[in-house]
Amino acid sequence: MEDQQIIELFWSRDEAAILMARQKYGDFCRALSQRLLGSTRDAEECVSDMLLRLWSSIPPQRPKSLRAYMAKITRNLCVDRWRSGANGLELKELTAELEDALPGLPSAESEFDARAVGEVLDGWLRGLSVEDRTLFVRRYYYGETVRSIAEGRGVPEGRLAQKLMRLRASLRRALEKEGISI
Repeated sequence: MEDQQIIELFWSRDEAAILMARQKYGDFCRALSQRLLGSTRDAEECVSDMLLRLWSSIPPQRPKSLRAYMAKITRNLCVDRWRSGANGLELKELTAELEDALPGLPSAESEFDARAVGEVLDGWLRGLSVEDRTLFVRRYYYGETVRSIAEGRGVPEGRLAQKLMRLRASLRRALEKEGISI
């Protein structure tokens, strides 16, 4: 079933929408949770929570890409679970890698700064080649390991790690250029 058909099921409040969404993207979301949290039990709970949030948010939301929307919900749930004390070894590693490129935004008063960082990040990503943008998103949004990305691309892991380091440095320069201190 196509994404838009599944979304229409949600809009008509047909519970089959949940089954169809789980069937089409459940494994993808479970793998994402597993990568980020490192726990099968936590990954299963995140997928269940994601389906509940999906049901609660469509309508009023009408996502263009159901896969991306489900991934966003799943990733946010993983981050919430990690912040509440779940192990999340991969999230710790990703956070450590980006620590020197992105400013910390610990307080509620930093909401404006967070939006500014988001705008700079969006512009910076749009300025990258499709290959570099895909690499950055796969590593830092979807939490894929350097090894798995390197194997999929047929390049040495060390070369890919260097490329990611240069991308992080480029992001840091872009933020500093806009007056956002790290």
